[in-house]
Amino acid sequence: MKRTATLIGVKPEKIADYKSLHAAAWPDVLARIRACNIRNYSVFLREPENLLFGYWEYHGADLNADLARMAEDEKTREWWKLTDPCQTPLASRKDGEWWSHMEEVFHTD
Repeated sequence: MKRTATLIGVKPEKIADYKSLHAAAWPDVLARIRACNIRNYSVFLREPENLLFGYWEYHGADLNADLARMAEDEKTREWWKLTDPCQTPLASRKDGEWWSHMEEVFHTD
């Protein structure tokens, strides 16, 4: 299992929309997340900085292949058309990143 943490900005005027979307997340999108071997997925909001922190655990064998399968899913792409305009990627993100990946520096169970 691989733990992943990511960070992205959220537009202040879109916070209510973002919360509303996630309060009624689409079953097809949730099913695709599970089908792509992602578990224990959470998104946290930090105000007033307007940052979203994402955490998830990957339980598969090929993360890149599973993420590609997710990106090919029609319902997931429709979902992203609603959520992406709410977000502001960090200026420091790496090439190809939307959400910026974070380094794990400590963990305990």
